[in-house]
Amino acid sequence: MSLFSIDSYAAFTTGMATSIALIMAIGAQNAFVLAQGMRKQYNFEIATVCCSLDALLIFAGVAGMGVLISSNPMAMWLIALLGALFLTGYGARSFMSAFSGEQLKAESRGLNSLTQAVVVTASISLLNPHVYLDTVVLIGSVGGQYAIPERWWFASGATLSSVLWFYSLSYGAAVLAPIFEKPKSWMILDSLVCLMMWAIAYTLWIKVIEQWPF
Repeated sequence: MSLFSIDSYAAFTTGMATSIALIMAIGAQNAFVLAQGMRKQYNFEIATVCCSLDALLIFAGVAGMGVLISSNPMAMWLIALLGALFLTGYGARSFMSAFSGEQLKAESRGLNSLTQAVVVTASISLLNPHVYLDTVVLIGSVGGQYAIPERWWFASGATLSSVLWFYSLSYGAAVLAPIFEKPKSWMILDSLVCLMMWAIAYTLWIKVIEQWPF
């Protein structure tokens, strides 16, 4: 049997379509990538961390981890709690940046080091239960219906969508950088990021309260 057959192609394209439909939704991760892309800070590294983590979670879900996660309410509760705490804090950071009154340059308003960029990107990506529901549970449940090797073609297609999306978002955002040469533009952006982070944190706090004690 050919390694790449009509069935493999169908699984690959279905994986791409399923992934892009989920990943394009506005969320904390996309807002962060967009903001840092406009600052032209660690574009490649941030996009690489995002799509690498997506690939790991997608293949884990297709391999069957989705069933394990969805059946462990304590794990989901802890992820929601950590995510709520982190996004609340990051939203506060954006709030202070927006209303500090300091006329800072774009470069000084963002991340201070590559290590910080990687840690913050990974935290925003992983400390959100929606990430696991989308990549591991949902994509995993769809991909898990395929036989091998079509199952891995599905996961590869889903991963390719993630790669294309995050690199396009990160580098495409840099085109908007000239608009943000004025401090007022950064105040608006930081305010929007703050509202986005706090809105998602609010939904997570609701989950934390509702799901206690599991």
